[in-house]
Amino acid sequence: MSATLLGAIVAGSLISLGLALAVLRLLPPRPDPVDAVARLTPKPYVPTQWGALEPDPTRTERLGQWALRTLPPGMWVRTPQRELKLLQIPLAKFYGDKLTFAALGLAIPVVLNLVFTAAGARLPFQLGFVASLGLAALMFFIPNYNAVDDARKARSEFRRALGAYVDLVALERTSGAGVRQSMEQAAAVSQSWVFTRISSELMHSRWSGVPPWDALRELADELALPDLADLADIMRLSGEQGSAAYDSLRARATAIRTAMLGEELAEANATVERMSIPGSLLGVVFMALLVAPALLRILTAS
Repeated sequence: MSATLLGAIVAGSLISLGLALAVLRLLPPRPDPVDAVARLTPKPYVPTQWGALEPDPTRTERLGQWALRTLPPGMWVRTPQRELKLLQIPLAKFYGDKLTFAALGLAIPVVLNLVFTAAGARLPFQLGFVASLGLAALMFFIPNYNAVDDARKARSEFRRALGAYVDLVALERTSGAGVRQSMEQAAAVSQSWVFTRISSELMHSRWSGVPPWDALRELADELALPDLADLADIMRLSGEQGSAAYDSLRARATAIRTAMLGEELAEANATVERMSIPGSLLGVVFMALLVAPALLRILTAS
């Protein structure tokens, strides 16, 4: 067999293989029925509190669980229980975060001391020791600040969503729905965390035999949500005494929006005032630059 014939056979085989792969590529693929059904089926929503599987604890949570079993309760100083319940942060994770931040505070000055020592500028041991303790004590309370700040934002978001929820309950009541039915149907409209939290409490109250307004009242007291407590009082009067709730609900929703609008206007005015401070300082610096040459001439002349 000559080299030319062998090259032609190899080239023809490669061309045939390429054409076969191109034809197979153009043919519609045969889908896997199990995978197709899994992709077309919407994922069911599982509430956070009821029916969800508990995930495996992380390292931070395991550290917090060890701290809960071992360390004395007084060392935590103050635990923002309401804020943690509102944010649904486990207590073990919160304590684990505090210990992690404190360990970082202890380690940062030590690492900086090693860096300065390597550079030839050795710091006194007492200074590093005091800096480690001070930074550890400061960073120990960072999770407290984060929890309080996040809870403040969550309460603001809760109030904003609660105004819409109150309107939905009022509309359900005008359509002839009962007290519990109107509250549950209004909570099922949205999948946001506020509506989900309310829906979970109402579902739990249904199975436990507690009136829905009592369940919302307990949630309001537990999370420090006064607007939700007002809604619970309105629905209690409507359920126990049969009073008309539409006007009261609409008035409550309007009051929530008005209060939030006032708070946002006050925050905007405070922001505008803070923005005027750099401009004022710039004006002072500019006036100082204008007056400085004259003052220098007067001082040198005298």
